[in-house]
Formats: sequence, structure tokens, C-alpha cells
Amino acid sequence: MPAFAGLGAPHWNQDARGLIIGLTRGTNKAHIARAALESIAFQVADLSDALRADSGISLEELRVDGGATKNGWLLQFQADVSQIPVARPRVTETTALGAAYLAGLAVGFWTDKNELFAHRQIDRVFSPQMLPIEAKDLRARWSEAVKRAMNWNSL
Repeated sequence: MPAFAGLGAPHWNQDARGLIIGLTRGTNKAHIARAALESIAFQVADLSDALRADSGISLEELRVDGGATKNGWLLQFQADVSQIPVARPRVTETTALGAAYLAGLAVGFWTDKNELFAHRQIDRVFSPQMLPIEAKDLRARWSEAVKRAMNWNSL
């Protein structure tokens, strides 16, 4: 539970604290690294659920970018726990690209946002491979960890 400064959306609890739960004598640094990656996917899934609850709109596909998206294992796990396809673009570092697109729109290099959609190239789509019941069970365990982290600082 990476709540080093509390938990943000959708939990909004500034007194939550980071936890590592379930350690045994066999736990090693690879387990900790995997837990860190899993926590990213679980947090994104929580946000997707909040989006659906607030808007009534279900995501048909999750489009991702950034350095972490180079990790195929993470994106497969994201697709599995979210139970939706995850699309990774060919260009994963899109912050600068987005700024260039905005500048191009501002000076009239591109006519509108629709023209930019043609530039998006997908490298790979990760489809859910995990059974929905397995994903539900994992999400329930994550929710239990979230509950345990809540208000830790106020105890």
C-alpha cells in the first residue's frame, strides 16, 4: 500500500499510511517489486471504478502512457484486475508530444483535435486473461489492505 503521504482519489484519506502486508521468511526484493507494480494497477482500477460510479460511463479501453507502460507485465496485470483492454501507444512518453500537439493547434498547424487522433499508433493491446472471479478476489484483498491503511496516522 503506497500511502506514504496518505491516499488520494478515490479514497481521500490523508491519515492513511503505507503498508507491506503478508511478509514471510521467503519474501524477497522481487516480491516487493511485484507488490509495488500491483499497487499501481489496483489504484488505477479503483479510479476507474470511481469514474464509472460518478459518471455512469464504463471504460471500453484504458489508454496508457508514461515510462511505467514499458512494463508489459504491469499492463497485463492492469488489464486483468480492471477486466478491460489496456492499449499502449508506440510513443509512450507523451507529455512532450502533447505539448507539441497543443502548440500546433494554437498556431494552426493542425486544424482540430480530430486530426491528431490519426497520429496515435498503438504498439500493443493487453486483453484481460484472468477470469472475472479471480480479479474480483484480488480486488477484495486490495480493498482489505486499503481499509487497514486508513487512518493509520490518527491511531
